[in-house]
Amino acid sequence: MLAAALGVSALAGCSSTGGKRAEDRAKQAAAEGRSAVDTPKWTVAMVTHSGDGDTFWDIVQSGAKQAAVKDNINFLYAHSDEGQQQAQLVQSYIDKGVDGLIVTLAKPDAMKGVVAKAVKAGIPVITVNSGTEQSKAFGALSHIGQDESIAGEAVGEELSERGRKKVLCVIHEQGNVGHEQRCGGAKKTFDGTLQNLYVEGTNMPGVRASIEAKLQADPSIDAVVTLGAPFADAAVQAKKTAGSKAEIDTFDLNAKVAAELKSGTLGFAVDQQPYLQGYEAVDLLWLYRYNGDVLGGGRPVLTGPQVITRKDAAALEEYTKRGTR
Repeated sequence: MLAAALGVSALAGCSSTGGKRAEDRAKQAAAEGRSAVDTPKWTVAMVTHSGDGDTFWDIVQSGAKQAAVKDNINFLYAHSDEGQQQAQLVQSYIDKGVDGLIVTLAKPDAMKGVVAKAVKAGIPVITVNSGTEQSKAFGALSHIGQDESIAGEAVGEELSERGRKKVLCVIHEQGNVGHEQRCGGAKKTFDGTLQNLYVEGTNMPGVRASIEAKLQADPSIDAVVTLGAPFADAAVQAKKTAGSKAEIDTFDLNAKVAAELKSGTLGFAVDQQPYLQGYEAVDLLWLYRYNGDVLGGGRPVLTGPQVITRKDAAALEEYTKRGTR
């Protein structure tokens, strides 16, 4: 990261004692919840397409809040899984005159107009998580996340290597282009048959019931891929009730997923490092306002995908428990 590189460069120009003192001061400031910079108290707002109770976005916020402390940023957060409502939340922050915006573009048609308004108002925008293809065209400075199609392709390759033949890809938010890209990417590289199952992600009992019904109706399904960590456990429960032998795999990581990978309950997970998405977005807005820095050169700054299996779970478990992976 540029900020880290600048810090290393500055320390290299000092004596070893002076550099150590500076490093100690920065660590102490972070531990005490104080900023490590003396720039003005800028306000940055993040508006995502998250539904209620999605632990993925807790991790994104954790990263954003940590960077906000370091950078003397007043961090605000709002969310809605309805595209028009998300756009209205963004508009409310434009009206408040925030110094920077972080948005997701899961439903780009709903967000295009309001992002343009932010840019016209002189508010720098960074997109995260979803919107790889639209970010630059909409006027954002950078996009931080994983390429969803590439992530899906990695899943298809992993499923093929595991010898799976028939896969169910569970889409929990209809209209989310990133979800379609994940399942589409997996289908592209998977040697077997893959079909999508659309469920209502805000109704977890309904999610379990839909997966269970599908597994009972078709015992030949030998793998289920969910697109978010909270839905992996729903698939595990559905598998048990249905008496299925299908492997359960998932996108995204949390403490529950890490534990289930470690125990062998889950086959693998695809991590896109949400903590890094939140942290980098806030930090890059601070760098832009302070120093005019932009990363990516018009291309996305990738935080994934990384395929996590049982052998990796133990090393990551500590981080998932503290809410940073």
